[in-house]
Formats: sequence, structure tokens, C-alpha cells
Amino acid sequence: MNDFSTALELMTVGMFTVFVILFFVVIVGNLIIRVVNKYFPEDTSKKIQSISAINPKKISAIVSAINVFTKGSARVTKIEKM
Repeated sequence: MNDFSTALELMTVGMFTVFVILFFVVIVGNLIIRVVNKYFPEDTSKKIQSISAINPKKISAIVSAINVFTKGSARVTKIEKM
């Protein structure tokens, strides 16, 4: 009986330790994300390209490919160059 209580105690301490460490990982991760997003925002002006600057043949090829792949259930609303 003494071995069982020792094993139960070790399991409880281990599970509590894992819970506390994961809790701190989540809190610190969210804090880092908020600080980075606040002080170092992503510059989106370079990523977005106007649709008129893209070759019309490429636009029609993209729209046709998506139409064929999704069997007409999707629609292209925005094209961004990555």
C-alpha cells in the first residue's frame, strides 16, 4: 500500500508540474505575440498588389483552375502575390 501512495503522489506532482509549465508557456507566448504585434506591425503595403498590375491571362488561368478544381463551388475575390 505504501508503494501505491508513493506512486500516486509522484504522478500528482508530475501532472501538476506539467500543467504549471504549459500554463506559463501559453501566457509567455501570448505576451510575446502581443508585444511583437504592437511594436513591430507587419507592413502589408508591399504584399498587396493591385489586380490591374497582374497580366489578364494569368488572372483568367487562376480563375479557371480554381473553378475546375472546386467544381464551381469557389470564387476568386482577391489575388495577392506572396
